[in-house]
Amino acid sequence: MTDLEALQQTALRIREHILTMGTAPSGTHVGGSLSVTDILTALYFHVLRLRPDEPDWPERDYLILSKGHASAALYATLAERGFFPVAELTTYARTGGRLWAHPTTSVPGVEFPTGSLGHGLGLGIGLALAAQRDGRANRTFVVLGDGELQEGSVWESIMAAAHLKLDHLIAIVDRNRLQISGRTEQRMHLEPLLDRWQSFGWRGEQVDGHDLAALIQTLERAPAEQQRPTVLIAQTVKGRGVAFMEDRKKSHHVTLSAELHRRACRELHHGEAVEP
Repeated sequence: MTDLEALQQTALRIREHILTMGTAPSGTHVGGSLSVTDILTALYFHVLRLRPDEPDWPERDYLILSKGHASAALYATLAERGFFPVAELTTYARTGGRLWAHPTTSVPGVEFPTGSLGHGLGLGIGLALAAQRDGRANRTFVVLGDGELQEGSVWESIMAAAHLKLDHLIAIVDRNRLQISGRTEQRMHLEPLLDRWQSFGWRGEQVDGHDLAALIQTLERAPAEQQRPTVLIAQTVKGRGVAFMEDRKKSHHVTLSAELHRRACRELHHGEAVEP
C-alpha cells in the first residue's frame, strides 16, 4: 500500500467514526465534518509537526479548528493519530465524557475551545505572533468554515495578520458553500473569495479539498513567502462520501437512526447512492 493509499484508508476510517458519532442521542454536525475530513487527514498525518504522546511539545505546529461545530472530524482524527484511544469516540456527546459537541482543552491535542464562530483566526494570530516574537519556528494552521467568513471579526483578523507579517500563519477555508441557513452565496456573497484575501495582503492558493495528494503538495509549500500569511481555499462538498447527504443543507446537523447509519456506511464504502 502506498503512502497515499494509506492516507485514503485513514480518511475513510475517520468518516466512519463521524457517522458513528452521528448516532449519538444529540447527533452531530455530520455534513461539515465529512467535508473537512481530507483536510484534517493531510494535516495530521503528513504536514503537522507534532507528538501525540506529548501534546504540549514546545516545538509543535498549532492547529485551531475555528469551525468547532465539526468537532466529530477533529476527535476522530486525533484518535486515529494516537492522541487518545479510538474506543473513547463512543463517549461523544454523552454525559460524563470529555468529547463535547464543540472542542475543549480537556481533549489532548485541542489548543483552544472553539465553536463560537469568527474567533479562531484571531486566536491563531496570537499563537503566530508569540512564536514570531520569540524567534520560534512553530507554524499555526487555522481551519475555517466558509459560513463563518460572514463574521466581521474574521476580516479584522485577516487585515491584522497581513499587517503583522505573520508568515508562519496558514488559514485553510473549508469551502463547501453551505451553512445551516442555505447557500453561502445567497446569505452573503463571498466571491471572488481568493481575490478578497489577497487584496488584504495574503498569499493565496485554491485546491481540491478532497484530493489528498494536492492538499499535501500545497500545504507543504507553506510558509512559501516571507512576511505574508498564507490562505488555502479548499473546494469541498458538504457530506462528502455519503451520496444522500452530499451538497445538501439538511446534512448540516444530523441524528442518524440505526438504518440511516447502515445506509450511510454502505454508501461510504461503495462510493455511490444505495437504496434505502
